[in-house]
Amino acid sequence: MREVLAEVGLTNLMDEALLLTTELATNGVIHAGTDLDVDVAADDRGVTVTVTDYRSGPVDSTNLSPPDEDAEHGRGLLLVDQFASSWGTSHDPSGKGVWFRLDSPADTNGVSVKDTPFDETPTNTEVSAEDIAATSRAAERVSWLIHVGDDLRRQLTLPQLISEMLVRLCEVVGAVGGAVWLDTADGAGPAVVARAGSETPDGVTLTVALPVHRPRNGHIELYPETTAREHWRSLAALSADRMALAIETDRVNTADRRRRGWLTFLAEAGELLAQSLDVDLTLALVPQLMVPRLGTWSAVLLPDETGTLKPATVSHSDEASLPHIRERLESPDKDTAARLSDVLDSGSAVPLPMPVEGVVVPLSARGSVLGALAIGRPDDRAHTPDDITVVEDAARRAALAIDNARIHSDRQAIAQAFQNALLPSALPKAKGIGFAAEYVPASTGTDVGGDFYDVLELSEDRYWVSIGDVCGKGAQAAAVTGLVRDVLRVMMRDDRPLPRALELLNHTLLEQPEEGRYATLATSLLTRNGNDLDIELVLSGHERPLLLHADGKCEFVGNLGTAVGLLPSLSVNTAQVTLKPGDSLVFFTDGVTERRDGTSLFGHSGIARCLRPLAGYPANVIAAKLRTEVLNYSDEDPRDDMAVLVISNDP
Repeated sequence: MREVLAEVGLTNLMDEALLLTTELATNGVIHAGTDLDVDVAADDRGVTVTVTDYRSGPVDSTNLSPPDEDAEHGRGLLLVDQFASSWGTSHDPSGKGVWFRLDSPADTNGVSVKDTPFDETPTNTEVSAEDIAATSRAAERVSWLIHVGDDLRRQLTLPQLISEMLVRLCEVVGAVGGAVWLDTADGAGPAVVARAGSETPDGVTLTVALPVHRPRNGHIELYPETTAREHWRSLAALSADRMALAIETDRVNTADRRRRGWLTFLAEAGELLAQSLDVDLTLALVPQLMVPRLGTWSAVLLPDETGTLKPATVSHSDEASLPHIRERLESPDKDTAARLSDVLDSGSAVPLPMPVEGVVVPLSARGSVLGALAIGRPDDRAHTPDDITVVEDAARRAALAIDNARIHSDRQAIAQAFQNALLPSALPKAKGIGFAAEYVPASTGTDVGGDFYDVLELSEDRYWVSIGDVCGKGAQAAAVTGLVRDVLRVMMRDDRPLPRALELLNHTLLEQPEEGRYATLATSLLTRNGNDLDIELVLSGHERPLLLHADGKCEFVGNLGTAVGLLPSLSVNTAQVTLKPGDSLVFFTDGVTERRDGTSLFGHSGIARCLRPLAGYPANVIAAKLRTEVLNYSDEDPRDDMAVLVISNDP
């Protein structure tokens, strides 16, 4: 509009044109609710503006009928009728429009064309300069009344903006004061949003409704010093439209901010819950996330043996009230118990009565109901429908996190049981021989490690000792570990020679359907020979053990051989080792030597350096010290399983 009028030199029509155009556009936005077209056509005599909306249907009296000062719609037409040289309406199947014509006073030679049809030549009627000036001032005041600049609007809160509009309305109409009342349907009733001036002593009041959306409602009160003039209601109605628009805009913006806040809350809560795979920790975390954002207290309820919901974890914004609410949930009254039972059957939110007023929703995940999430009402209000939606969404995320934690806990228990089954429950106790072992899995989760060790008593002075590392991890590696351990045990009980036993084990592994499953082994037979221990040692692709002499001397012993399950032909070389009194033989897997700190490895030198001062110590001390030194070598979690087995000749 500004560009068109400036281009044709009709800036003297700027205020009236802007005022009428914005009013018609506002009416279209509020009452039609469709897209708008604004057509501006200017010539050397004036400007014609048409505002068209696309609301279908017949024309009704609330939109385009002649102006009615008491009507809640069509107030923009009052201004059009007041200031336009001529105006009218247009209709077609796709929509309807309002047009107005503003003629330039300089081009009409002082002739008023207000009542002249658009396509007729105006008649000459004398008007005074005072009338023209008065009309211009009136237009300026009406424009000032309803148009708050964007810069000022951005600086004001909603109450401040409404107060500014009310002050302007009182000044324009000459009222001594006024007030704006609004009921936001929150149960608190109407409240004063803005107040200006003071009431009249005789209590005369002019009331105009605020056209806000239901269930909200409100009104403007004006206090005239004397009887209100006829034009007051029309001006107050115009101001009420603008106030209502500001209130609705603030409501939409507030709701949008609230929804964005809820989305952020749900995303953060879901992320926190997803990081916990411990059942107890997850159950404790859920109610803490809900309080105080969704209510004053929260509880996770799980069914007991009889199917009755009992509180597992409870959180309260007031710690002193925590025992009270827990007691109410553990021993609920008849009404509360019925509601808690209903939530499992209905599968939807159920309100909780006093004294535990709030809402309870089911915790459902993967088609099953795990329990329920109860949340007490906020301090200042009851739960709104939006709150219930957020609670239900939070409950779904919490239920999934609890179910995931349960699944992980079950799998972890199975993995630990499986791992324990692959290791001896206890090492034999023999007179003059010390056995000790340490095992550190790389994963404490659901994976089963591939390292193992075993000690079997064959006779009073004869023992079979083995340590190994199976390629890979998980169930398949565990299956190979069990196979290797059991096959060797059977053949050792059958008194098979070690090379022959390893050869048969190699054929057994090669016959398995899974390819690439091999194992490294260090296996030996111990025999008591007076004060010495004679050891027959066979290595199949495994690390050489460390012989720690009683005087502190260290040496790695044994002959390297082929890993079992890797090649059709197995090559092993037996070595004979003697443990004198005070000597120890230390077996270990590659997780020990390959323990890494940056680019540095613990290595064989680290083992010798660690154990040399422990010469003559018992086997359990040597094993524990080596485990501690290896773990402390790096701050990182172990990348590979570590197994240590120590045999000592105790004097």
